[in-house]
Amino acid sequence: MENIKKAYIAGGCFWGMEELFRVRPGVKDTTVGYIGGQNDNPTYENHPGHAEGIEIVYDANETSYEELLDYFFRIHDPSTVDQQGNDIGSSYRSAIFAQNEQEKNDAVQIIDIVDNSHRWSSKVVTTLEPFTKFWPAEDYHQDYLLKKPNGYTCHFERFGTFL
Repeated sequence: MENIKKAYIAGGCFWGMEELFRVRPGVKDTTVGYIGGQNDNPTYENHPGHAEGIEIVYDANETSYEELLDYFFRIHDPSTVDQQGNDIGSSYRSAIFAQNEQEKNDAVQIIDIVDNSHRWSSKVVTTLEPFTKFWPAEDYHQDYLLKKPNGYTCHFERFGTFL
């Protein structure tokens, strides 16, 4: 159990990100929710400042934080401010919620690698925000695309690895 860790990211609609991450090697569980906002107990109808994010539970013996971030930058567009696909607003921002200095440093390094790859037409605008609290979303949002396989998503693998 000592190698089980959690990562917190946001990159647009949480359904699509969860669907892709939940099957990644080393990922043990995913939960969609709200993070980085201004109110306690946010809901889908009331989450000012919160991003639609995901909590990723992973085994550090099977995958690394850096590998998770590498995949994160391959499945969403980190060069658009507050937008993914048709979803617009701060809820859909690209963000990494670092729990400590090591995660923050790792995120900065990965962002530099992604920027220097020039695979995106613009610079990465992903924000680095301190982790505060993650609020799980309502049950009907959890595993949404498993429940509704034809549901909306704008997430897909765009590139091979950056690492």
